Amino acid sequence: MAVVDAVPVPAPGPATAAAPGPLRRILRDRVGAAALAVVVLFLLLAAGAPLIAALYGKNPVEHYGQNAPGLLSDGGLPMLPNGGVSGDFWFGLEPGLGRDVFTQLLYGIRTSLLIAFAAATVTTALGVLAGVAVGYLGGIADRLFGFLANVLLAFPTLLLLLALSPIIQSRLVDPGAAEPEWMQFLVLILVFSAFGWIPLALSLRATVRSLRERDFVQSARAQGASRFHVVVHELLPNVRSQLLVHATMAVPTYVASEAALSFLGVGITEPVPDWGRMISRGSEVFQADPTYMVFPGVALLLFVIAFNLLGDTVRDALDPRSGTR
Repeated sequence: MAVVDAVPVPAPGPATAAAPGPLRRILRDRVGAAALAVVVLFLLLAAGAPLIAALYGKNPVEHYGQNAPGLLSDGGLPMLPNGGVSGDFWFGLEPGLGRDVFTQLLYGIRTSLLIAFAAATVTTALGVLAGVAVGYLGGIADRLFGFLANVLLAFPTLLLLLALSPIIQSRLVDPGAAEPEWMQFLVLILVFSAFGWIPLALSLRATVRSLRERDFVQSARAQGASRFHVVVHELLPNVRSQLLVHATMAVPTYVASEAALSFLGVGITEPVPDWGRMISRGSEVFQADPTYMVFPGVALLLFVIAFNLLGDTVRDALDPRSGTR
C-alpha cells in the first residue's frame, strides 16, 4: 500500500528536473563508475575463465615447469626473471610445481566469487527472515533475539571459523576419504553463514520496529490484511535498498575472509585454484621470487577495494537524502 503525501508536486520544468535513477547516479559518480567497471571486469573474467584459458592454451592444474626442461631451476624457482614471465607464461610460473599463474588467477576469481555470492545470498535470506519477523512481532520474540544476537556477537569470529571448518569437514567426510571439491565450498559457505546474518538481522529489526507503527502499516491492519500480507507487501518493499547495500558490502568481506582462511590452511585446498593459498605460497618464497605473491595480492586488493567503493556508491545512490558527489 503506497503512502501518498498531501503536498502537491509541481510538474517537472526547467528548474524542477526529475531525479536521476540509482544506476544513473552511480554512473555519474566517477569513483562509483570506475569501481563498477572493475567489478564487471572481474565478473567477466570469472565467467569466461574456461574460454580465456582455452584461447591462452594453458590450464591451472598442469605442472608446466616440471614437464618442460629449462623452466624451473633445481630449487624449483623459475629460471627467467620476474617469476618466469614470458610470452608463453604471461604472469610467470608457480615456484615448485610450475603451474601457470595467469590461469590460476582466473580460476581463483571463480572460487572466491562463488563462495562470496553464495554466502551473501544465504546470510541475506537468514537476516531477512530473522530481522523482519522479530521486528514485526516484537515482545518476547524481540527480547530473546536480542539476547541471542548479543551472545553470538561476543564470540571471536575468526577463531570460531578456524575451529568450525575442520570440525564440519570431519563430520561430512568419512575418515580416509578424499574431500570432494563441492564439500570445501559447502563448508566455507556454512561457516560464513553461521554468523554473517546477525548484523543484517539487527539492522532490519530496528528498521521494521519503526515501520510497523507507520500509518500505511496501521491502515493495512485496519483493512484486515494478514501478517503475511503486511510483511511481504508493506514492510519488505521498504527495506529493499537496505538489503541491496548489505549484499554489495558483504561480497568483498567474504572474498577477503575466504582468502584469509585459505592462507591459514583451513579454506580451499589443492588442487582447486584459490587466491588465499597462492598468497600463502608466495609468502613462503617471497625472498627468492617476490613476483609470485604480487599478482594474487594485487588482484585481491583491487577486487575488494572496488567492491567496497561500489557498495558505498550504491548506498549513496539509494539514499534519497544523499546528493551527487
